[in-house]
This record gives sequence, structure tokens and C-alpha cells, in this order.
Amino acid sequence: MRAAGVGAEAARVAVVTSTVGEHEDADLPLIVEALRAAGLDARAVAWDAADAQWERYDLAVIRSTWDYAGRLEEFLAWTDAAARVTRLWNPAATVRWNSDKRYLLELAARGVPVVPTRFVEPGAPWAEEDFEAGRAVVVKPSVSAGARDTARYEPGQLADAARHVRMLREQGRTAMVQPYLRRVEEGERALVFFGGAFSHAIRKGPLLTEPGVVDNARVAHPGVAPYRPTAAELDTARAALAAVPGPDGPLFARVDLALGAEGEPVVMELELIEPNLFLGTDPHGLGRLVAAVTAAVAGEPGNPGEAEESERPAEPGEPGEAVAGEATA
Repeated sequence: MRAAGVGAEAARVAVVTSTVGEHEDADLPLIVEALRAAGLDARAVAWDAADAQWERYDLAVIRSTWDYAGRLEEFLAWTDAAARVTRLWNPAATVRWNSDKRYLLELAARGVPVVPTRFVEPGAPWAEEDFEAGRAVVVKPSVSAGARDTARYEPGQLADAARHVRMLREQGRTAMVQPYLRRVEEGERALVFFGGAFSHAIRKGPLLTEPGVVDNARVAHPGVAPYRPTAAELDTARAALAAVPGPDGPLFARVDLALGAEGEPVVMELELIEPNLFLGTDPHGLGRLVAAVTAAVAGEPGNPGEAEESERPAEPGEPGEAVAGEATA
């Protein structure tokens, strides 16, 4: 195994992207440059590149494979094939498990607080009467990225919500039905972890601002700002990560949270495939990612260190708050 460092042949690391990611992932060149500065032979490679030769790499780290949801079976076949000839992070089994949001059922079964979710399989009956009367809902597919084909509906729009469910089922897709959490309008929280250690967090504005509208051109992360999570939010995020199946924890992870009616944090999504890591919002985030990748090269996906005391979580009774700094779109 090649390794980083003086006197050793540099380990080859593929930072896995896509045609879309090559053009739109602002973090991609920064990650490649930082890995090279750490002594690794790093380069960006599209997951579907015909000439990739994955066996040439000591490690492949999935980053901006942002077209995978529309090519899921092809992408999962690639993860299996790549994992046979190189070390893939996150692992192929983790990627497969995380590619369908039915993983929320497993998190809930493990005691992790999640947004209550009903899954409607293709062919299963569903009508307006199946919604809980008087409650706003969110409808989305169980396999998606960037909130595509997703909308929220007010209580008076449940017929439209039922049509949305039917549309997804007719496309052969599983639909998700969730209550709309009003306090999401206070901002979604996204907590980023490297090697199992908390790195940084952001808060962003709500996505589903207009009821009854499926807008696949919406900005995926509006109003991003650095954020200091509460102890309860950190505990919930760590519980979600602990529930991920497999012998090894993820190299990178993003846990998306919202607040329930009583202010309790609940998991909206657990992002283990190609999440935006918001590296530009924290001065140490990129270094922590590089440390985790360097440890993985050595065969020990490592703990790059928790956030410093100056970035401590909010104390009990002290609300989480946005941290001073420039918002990143």
C-alpha cells in the first residue's frame, strides 16, 4: 500500500465526481489541491468515466456524483465493481443502504427520532382519505436528490397531494408522505462529520416555501450560514450515525435535522453518498476532511478531532444559533 509522506510513493486517491459535479462542485478543486498538499496523488474522476481504471487507485472517495439518483441501478453497479478493485468510501453497502430513504424506518426502529414517514409502494392504493385530516403534508419520492419531485401541501390541498402520490406510483417509484413540520421555517440544520467526529454545521432556509408546487429548479441550499448546534442536535446526529449498518462507520456524513413541534430535533435525512459538505463555511472543515482521507489511506478511517472548544455546541437551555460569517449559497 502506497502512503503519503516523504520517501514513500504517494498513494493514489480518486475524488469521485460526475459530469455535473465537474462543472458545479466548487469544493472539488479545493479538495483535490488539499489532498495533494498532504502528499497524496489525488485527482477528480467521474464515476462513469470509461477510462477510469479504478484498480489504479488506493482509495476512491465519493463526492459530487450528483446524477446518481436518475441512474440508480447503474450507479450501484458501479459502486460494487469499484469496491472489488479499490477501497471505496463510503463503502458500497453503505451507499446502497442510503440510496433509498426507507432507511428512515430502520433509524426509527433503532430509537433515532426521525420525521414520521409513510411509504407508499407502486401499486399500493392511496387516496385523499388516507391523509391525516387537518394536517399539512410533504410528498416526495424515496429515491431522489436535491428535493426533486417534492412538494408540501396544506390541509385544503390534500387532493393535490394524493395526485402527487399517484404520479410517483405510476412512474414505478415509492412515494413518501410526511407531516410538514412548521418549525422547519426556522431553518434546517445540517451537521457534518468526518471519520465519525463532528466537524461543523450550517443552518439554511426552508426549501418548500410555496405550497402545492413541485419546483425542480429551486435553489437546493438557500441562505446557508454557519451554525452552532445544540447538545440535543449533536446527540440526535450521533445516534443516527451509530445506527448505520456495517462494521465501519462512514468516512463522511451529513445529518439533516429539523425541529419538531416541541422543539426536539428530528432527522430529516442522513446523507452518506454525495452530500454538499459546506466546506466554505468553516475554516477547519477542509483540513478535517483531508485528515480523515489520509487516515483511510493508511487503512484506518480516523477521527480527525472534534470541533474545538471555541466551536462548542450550545449549552442546554441555550438555543443553537447562527455563527457570525458570510453565508454561502
